[in-house]
Amino acid sequence: MPTFYGKILSMKRKLLIIAALLVGLPALLLFYAFRIEPYWLQEKHIEIRHSKIPASFSGTKIVFLTDMHYGDYLNRKRIAGLVDRVNKLRPDLILLGGDYVTVKYLPKWDKIGPADVAACFEELGKLRAPFGVYAVLGNHDYFPYADLKTRSISAAGITLLDNKGAWIVKGKERIRIGGVGDLWRGTQDLEQTLKGTTSSDFVILLSHNPDYIEEIKPGLIDLMLSGHTHGGQISLFGLWAPKLPSAYEQKYRSGVIREGNTTLIISNGIGVTFPPARLFTPPQIVVVTLK
Repeated sequence: MPTFYGKILSMKRKLLIIAALLVGLPALLLFYAFRIEPYWLQEKHIEIRHSKIPASFSGTKIVFLTDMHYGDYLNRKRIAGLVDRVNKLRPDLILLGGDYVTVKYLPKWDKIGPADVAACFEELGKLRAPFGVYAVLGNHDYFPYADLKTRSISAAGITLLDNKGAWIVKGKERIRIGGVGDLWRGTQDLEQTLKGTTSSDFVILLSHNPDYIEEIKPGLIDLMLSGHTHGGQISLFGLWAPKLPSAYEQKYRSGVIREGNTTLIISNGIGVTFPPARLFTPPQIVVVTLK
């Protein structure tokens, strides 16, 4: 039989193990959230089937990138690596969803400089796709250096689609891509974006903020691509986030959502804002294949 002192020692060991778990597990979780998951860039492959997709566009690969937040936590080297990885996917079309360069948080709350804007778009200008690279602005792109950012987008060979549309043509068939200004800081002119389209055209819309889908009349948009939410950045097993920049709580957090006749894809994005952590919301390159 164990002695009295043996029982005391056994109890102490158990308490030490419990204390180690109570301290160690949160420390490991914090290390994972700050140092591993924000850098664990994943590819999310989504197949979109729709009767309005022309036969010649079946198999078309679209890469969607959003919310890079170039700054303290995503530097030029990581942007260059992202561009290289996307180009190796050999996309037919590349779409960019906004929030390219953001404010700096550490070591002090400071704004980005022109050199940061130039570096970011010099790297994004190396993206390659036969049908081109198109973009809209996000809420962070309206301050500071909004004019510099739009000029840099153009200089990089990227077409800005804020309240504009463009035709992607293959032979005698076509699809429409368009964009709107950011819901929080820009303006949205969907009529101008859709100018010249008919009900038989397959239409893809870029809107940085997914909440904008609530303002679209049914039947106008077939596929909408958004970011903005970062999936919450911190979530409970990817199912619920305590904080989201959305007026509709968890409804437009992340993933593929069917809203009326529109399929909405919401990406977790690439970068982070403060705090620079992700938990069960890994950064994403979204790859859409049309069928």
